[in-house]
Amino acid sequence: MTAPLPRRAAVEGLGTAALVTVVVGSGIQATALTRDVGTQLLANSLATVFGLGVLIALLGPVSGAHFNPVVTLAAWSTGSRRAGAEAFTAREAAAYVPAQIAGAIAGAVLADAMFGEPLLRLSTHDRFAGHLWLAEVVATAGLVWLVFGLARTGRAHLAPALVAAFIGSAYWFTSSTSFANPAVTIGRAFTDTFAGIAPASVPPFLAAQLVGAIAGLGLVALCFGREVQSPTEPAPTEPVPTPPVLTEAVPTEAVFTSPAPGTDASDPTRQPATRTH
Repeated sequence: MTAPLPRRAAVEGLGTAALVTVVVGSGIQATALTRDVGTQLLANSLATVFGLGVLIALLGPVSGAHFNPVVTLAAWSTGSRRAGAEAFTAREAAAYVPAQIAGAIAGAVLADAMFGEPLLRLSTHDRFAGHLWLAEVVATAGLVWLVFGLARTGRAHLAPALVAAFIGSAYWFTSSTSFANPAVTIGRAFTDTFAGIAPASVPPFLAAQLVGAIAGLGLVALCFGREVQSPTEPAPTEPVPTPPVLTEAVPTEAVFTSPAPGTDASDPTRQPATRTH
């Protein structure tokens, strides 16, 4: 049964908050433990992989575990549906996206609070460069391609492991460390730590992520064609006509009964009894 929309939106906010807490908190912890940037990135990426996988597995059955406005908008634009639910609507998207953004900001603040960092301090980490924007297009396109490709091929149950694995790998093969998420990008502007992004760098990242989402949907259409019916939904069947009940006339046969006592069996006036089969 589909959960009420307010609950699903709240779950999206909580899930996004938890995700950003993992990203920002592990970044703060990594920089406190080592000065080696490679080790810091390794710790940050591993924490994100495990945290994201757990959150998708835990909350996916409730809200779909988008935790990402581009995934939400892609679901709305394609009319995607979850098992047992109607197509994703604009009303649902309008509830999900603000919840995701608010959750992301809250997650950054929570991570800063846990490590004694200044609260609501905007980042000074400049990420303003063309190659970073290209990286965000690639990372976001790959994410959308994966998420909706799994849905099209009936393997959405693999999303917790595969989405987390993709994001973990994209930390390393993209120059931007794969934000690939407008809500997370906005949330990370509110922490002046390892995972932060300066507010002036946010708009180009958001634009690149939207371009990447469109490219990702193009890849889905190219590889998988039109959306197929979910395997959890029964396939429509043609009505089977009921064969007419044929009745067959059953012949009657003459059955001669034994003559009653005192009667002449050769009497021509005696009528035969009939038996119906």
